Amino acid sequence: MTINIPAFEGPVCPVPLSHGDQIVLGHGSGGRMTADLIRTVFQPAFSNPALDEGNDFAAVPVPQFSGTGGKLIVSVDAHIVKPIFFPGGDIGRLAICGTVNDVAVSGAKPLYITAAFILEEGLPVDELQAILQSMKESATEAGVQVVAGDTKVVEKGSADKIFITTTGVGWLENTIDIGGQKAQPGDCVLVSGPLGDHGIAVLSARGELGFEAKVVSDTAPLNHMIEAILQAAPHTHVLRDPTRGGLATTLNEIANQSNVGIHLVEENIPVNPVTLSACEMLGFDPLYVANEGKLIVITPPEEAEAALQAIRKSRYGTQAAMIGLVEAAPARQVLLKTSIGGSRLLDVLAGELLPRIC
Repeated sequence: MTINIPAFEGPVCPVPLSHGDQIVLGHGSGGRMTADLIRTVFQPAFSNPALDEGNDFAAVPVPQFSGTGGKLIVSVDAHIVKPIFFPGGDIGRLAICGTVNDVAVSGAKPLYITAAFILEEGLPVDELQAILQSMKESATEAGVQVVAGDTKVVEKGSADKIFITTTGVGWLENTIDIGGQKAQPGDCVLVSGPLGDHGIAVLSARGELGFEAKVVSDTAPLNHMIEAILQAAPHTHVLRDPTRGGLATTLNEIANQSNVGIHLVEENIPVNPVTLSACEMLGFDPLYVANEGKLIVITPPEEAEAALQAIRKSRYGTQAAMIGLVEAAPARQVLLKTSIGGSRLLDVLAGELLPRIC
């Protein structure tokens, strides 16, 4: 089976860009300067047989992993972040990891990514190359290929340096059945590690905290961790990465999809002390702050311990914890048993009450 995806467009041009160059409007003209940018900046970063053919499409194989049949999983995401470089990552790593994770939480094996770049006039080419290198390294870590892309340039002031839109393609075996609507009463709720680090790291890099917080973004590809979970706990019901809106918002989505109640224990939920301190000073709840390398796992109780141990063996899951249970009631609500013994409703907050980091 083969799928055709547009590759990076533009004729071959041998003239390299030099150190210190900036993106100008001519790089988006479709002419010689566009070809120069593609050949000397983009193609070296993502070189692979499908991309290197230079067509307006990429022909890539979709493997039949077990012979039982399966489905193509496709996900699309747009990535904006300010600043574009932050402790623990940058917009390039964010784009690859976010797309890999969106495909992987279906239980699928991520295979290919396409990327469209909106570049602002004046963007230093050195910064673009650093972002592409980060994307290359993240794609290699995840085991995916960037097989196609497109580039446009807009006038200075029409964008914020660089925007990236990615599409991920993966293959899902018919034997795997995972989704937000699959949570069942009695299931255990796990999280792969401390919450809120990404959001606080970005705010810190902006200088908006009013103090220095040594927090590093958790941006990471989670597909290898997910493969290990599904081997250890093959009847896992739900996988989800709690990005914008954090843990609380994501669990509300699942509770609504599955028509169940989700009950959490506050003292079991991992949060790094420095992140917690920053949230307290800013008036944020870390359960609502964004993550880019954390995973929610909802699995039957008989497989929960196996899933937890599989997560803890991953480099990105050493602080994983079991944080709650799924119950029949109250349906479509998320409740938190607080450390002082009370109960608190975790509702979905209005957008203006959330820290905007992308």
